[in-house]
Amino acid sequence: DIMNFWKNHASLRAVLIVLFFIVGMVLTLVGWKMTGKLEGLGLMLVGIVLLLTALFVYNAPYRK
Repeated sequence: DIMNFWKNHASLRAVLIVLFFIVGMVLTLVGWKMTGKLEGLGLMLVGIVLLLTALFVYNAPYRK
């Protein structure tokens, strides 16, 4: 069961949350500074997906 996996491996979950959050924030900010370029929009979208993934991993143990 995926819920028990995340409850049993709290340190792995914490490392993944921090990793996804930091990389997501860096990509979002780098993309934001690339004003007027399509690559900047792509980087921001990837960053937002990584931030949402961090939120998903954070909430995984609490799903019913």
